[in-house]
Amino acid sequence: MKNLLIIFISVCIAVMFFSCKNNSKKENEMEKQFNEFLIKHEAVVKPLYKKLTEAYFTASITGEEADYNKAAEYEFEYTKIFTNIDDFEFLKKLKESGEIKSEVFARTLDVLYNSYLSNQADPAKLEEMIKLANEIDRKFSTFRANINGKELSDNDIEEILKTSTSSKEVKEAWIAVKELGPVVADDIKTLVKKRNELAKSLGFNNYHEMSLKLSDQDPEEITRIFDELDSLTRDNYALLKNEIDEYLAKKFNIKKEELRPWHYQNRFYQEAPKMYEVDLDKYYKDKNIEKLTIDYYSSIGLDITDIIAKSDLYEKPKKNQHAYCIDIDKDGDIRVLCNIKPNYYWMNTMLHEFGHAVYDKYIDRGLPFALIDPAHTFTTEAIAMLFGRLGSNAQWMQGMLGIDEVEKKKIAEEGFKTLRLEQLVFSRWAQVMYRFEKSMYENPDQDLNKLWWDLVEKYQLVTRPEGRDMPDWATKSHIATSPCYYHNYLLGELLASQLNYYITKNICKNDDYNMQSFYNNKEVGKFLIEKVFNPGAKYHWNTMIEKATGEKLTAKYYAMQFVK
Repeated sequence: MKNLLIIFISVCIAVMFFSCKNNSKKENEMEKQFNEFLIKHEAVVKPLYKKLTEAYFTASITGEEADYNKAAEYEFEYTKIFTNIDDFEFLKKLKESGEIKSEVFARTLDVLYNSYLSNQADPAKLEEMIKLANEIDRKFSTFRANINGKELSDNDIEEILKTSTSSKEVKEAWIAVKELGPVVADDIKTLVKKRNELAKSLGFNNYHEMSLKLSDQDPEEITRIFDELDSLTRDNYALLKNEIDEYLAKKFNIKKEELRPWHYQNRFYQEAPKMYEVDLDKYYKDKNIEKLTIDYYSSIGLDITDIIAKSDLYEKPKKNQHAYCIDIDKDGDIRVLCNIKPNYYWMNTMLHEFGHAVYDKYIDRGLPFALIDPAHTFTTEAIAMLFGRLGSNAQWMQGMLGIDEVEKKKIAEEGFKTLRLEQLVFSRWAQVMYRFEKSMYENPDQDLNKLWWDLVEKYQLVTRPEGRDMPDWATKSHIATSPCYYHNYLLGELLASQLNYYITKNICKNDDYNMQSFYNNKEVGKFLIEKVFNPGAKYHWNTMIEKATGEKLTAKYYAMQFVK
């Protein structure tokens, strides 16, 4: 018995050894196959990605239909890569096998699998969606409000809404810019339904759910965070909203009850009215916004001169009137589109967009192409917001603009009050956007005009115009061209506060979390490069945040900074 047992054990050990050895070989073989796939995949993806991004950047500047069509063609070709059924089945087999052990390979597999899954649909239908989205984008880019026969840019409209004291004039400007709604609304509804068809064909309830899940977000968790933020900000916002209404009623010489959307100083009331004594615009009216941006980032060890050289920063006829950052080739060619004016808004916007740019610039280029991206879209928004907040920071203004100590003290309190107001106003606006898109994709046939104003009244506390039944929701470009994305801005604000807290405490060795500018502190740039930028998408976003700050994403630092 003993000998037989020894033999049995020996056989088992031999079998186990042989099996483990075979499994090891199998795993190595699977990773080898995946590596070979990546080499071939990237050889096709890289050049086409560059053609697409260059074409889109060009179209944004020219506004020409032909350029938008070219961008749409490249986008379809690029998207078509991810429709390949054989490639998807190969990735699915690898994912289900659990035999990709390399951390980088496993993460790359997850990212690619999600990219392919979202495109496993009829290529003809995908092409229709891309063409329609690009046509809508072109209409947004080329639309100009018309008042008494005079065409006005978005900057012109915003200037009227911000500076006029005439109810008649701001109403006229607001209504003129909302004329875009009927131009694009039907196309957007059609696009929403096509996106839902795609999502349902892939096993999701709707496109909103699919978008979140395929970007590593749990829809229920995101809604929970938004509910929590609603609860945290509701009462404070209501108090501030009363102050805003009193200020605006006095400005327009009307009763608070008469205030309507056009009185709130911008098209969507997504930015705070300029109601405090400090006039931030005056500090920037004679300044070189471009140079200030370069000098600031250089002071914290982040060089943007190469990015500036390739960017397009000033107004042109037919040019896209907004702002964005784009990584052209994921190999160093990063560009920013802006429409700079010497004012506070564009100072913040430049700091914001070049926050995106430095994130892109310092990602490890040795990663697989699929991972040469931020950990998540909201993590790059966080960096953009961290820096975008500085335009109203008295400490930053002293370092960059040279204001003296007396002036610094004079504007410090009002500057923070301005930032706090901006944050709470934006927080409530983001609630509208998130809940509108979520509900729209759940039921695109409902009365979207009513849904929009119901949410505006509930979360922004703004009274809808009497008797108005127009697709005002459709004038917000993100709904069409950046679907199911807007909630990431608010998540970005949460992370910006978390990073601000960590950097202030651990690098600046300070406990004044509202007066840090990081100016001339190259350790800040070093921390961001090493802990946030360089990893790219190597880790799940919450893993990266925990590695960088010691905690997963939390709302407590945002509340600490702006609510409590």
